[in-house]
Amino acid sequence: MHPLIATGLAGEGVASPLGTLLLLFGVGFLTANLILLADYMAFRRRRSGAMLTWAVSRPGTFALSKWIAIGLAFVILYKVLVLRWLLGQVFGELMMFAFYGIVYPLSFRVKRGFYRDGLWLERRFVAYRDITGLTWRDGPAPTLVVVAKHQQRAGRLGVPAEHYGEARRLLRDHIKAHDLHERPPLDLGGHDEREDV
Repeated sequence: MHPLIATGLAGEGVASPLGTLLLLFGVGFLTANLILLADYMAFRRRRSGAMLTWAVSRPGTFALSKWIAIGLAFVILYKVLVLRWLLGQVFGELMMFAFYGIVYPLSFRVKRGFYRDGLWLERRFVAYRDITGLTWRDGPAPTLVVVAKHQQRAGRLGVPAEHYGEARRLLRDHIKAHDLHERPPLDLGGHDEREDV
């Protein structure tokens, strides 16, 4: 355990059941922070190879994360400056503040779509060489369902309608270049009425 956290555990603020609960929250949020930061750093490395990308729409509750971060900042400042708690004693609050105030907003800068070496899906990046199946699903917006080896669940990529034709063309180009290997259940759709317009 990090010395700073261990020092904080010795304080009376963390010895309470609430303090223990906050510590557990801190560990959980630390894990989430590291995962999202790793995604963002991977995006920074790959963004020069972007071919067709778009920004992720922010949910209606996005503004709430800013207010949560502001509230947590006041709690941290009060505990550190007024109650004289050690930083290790506010570990849980610090990790939650980092998530809502920094990492979560930063995750919306990761653009989804087509890159030189793979697809950035809603939840993860998949290299073309790892894709074993593709299919389109209709809905409010066209959705590309991606099956990749070593993945238990299929990934999804909602494609804005204005990028649908270009997305299909890019997929076919990658198949011709043998970046994607056509095998079941690969299905790019032989005909779509939207192409007739």
